[in-house]
Parts: sequence; structure tokens; C-alpha cells
Amino acid sequence: MAAPDRSPASSVRLERRTSDDPQVVALVGRYVAELDERFPGGFAVSGPDDLVDPGGHYLLATVDGAPAAVGGVRAVASPEGAAEVKRMWVDPAYRGLGLGRRMLTALEELAVEHGHRTVVLDTNRTLGEALSMYAAAGYREVERYNDNPYAEAFFRKEL
Repeated sequence: MAAPDRSPASSVRLERRTSDDPQVVALVGRYVAELDERFPGGFAVSGPDDLVDPGGHYLLATVDGAPAAVGGVRAVASPEGAAEVKRMWVDPAYRGLGLGRRMLTALEELAVEHGHRTVVLDTNRTLGEALSMYAAAGYREVERYNDNPYAEAFFRKEL
């Protein structure tokens, strides 16, 4: 496979997709595989139904038509009225292009479109690059808000 074009002239598109979109499912599957490699104890979902959230709203980023990043938002019960960023991942071949930050901003905008004024997210401390990006984007660390066994850091941002 040829290396992706990383020039400024590359065409980046963010598109809304359904949770069962084959490209969304494929990229989320690659995200899970990467976490399984990187987390000291591995990472697994309990089944195909847990791979993506059927109630979530997903975005797919493409670079020159090739799937490059994915992410979703969904409503959560706690904190009340908040949306949660889920399954945000950038293909390693496209890292360093600002796609993660662009995806996060677009997911925040999508949350606002769905009536949310607060966004939360969780992550594992192994993902240092994600921790840095969230801090730079104005997220502040908060107390645990869910029972995700893989999450070690919890963040919140008012939109």
C-alpha cells in the first residue's frame, strides 16, 4: 500500500455516518485492536454490539477519499444533559496532520447540534497524546463519571 499523501493540498472531509456504516465499524475495530496492543492488560469489547454505540452519532474523516479517522458522540445520563465523546481514533498513517483536534472540534459541534452544552470523555493514561490534546482543547479533569474498567482519566468541557 502506498503511503498517504501528507501534503497541505490533501483533501480532508468530515462526514456524518451511521453507527453501522462499514467504514465506521472497520475503523473502530482498528481502534480496539490498537488499544488491545497498547494497554498493559489488553482491551476488549464484550461483543460486536459493544463496538459502536447504536445511539451514537458518528463522524468519519477521509483524506483524499481514504478513511483516516473516526469518532462519535452520544447522550449520557450523568452528568445530566451531557454528551460523551466515544471511539475517537486517528489512523497512525494520518497522525500529525491535526485530524484528532479537527475531529474533536467537529464532535463538540455535533453535540451542540443535539442540544448538549457539556461534553465528557474518558481515556486511559497510556494514551499520553490524547491526554495532551484534551488539555490543549480546554478539557478539565474531573471525578469518575462512569464504570468503564479501562478508563483512568475523566474529562469535562462546557461548550
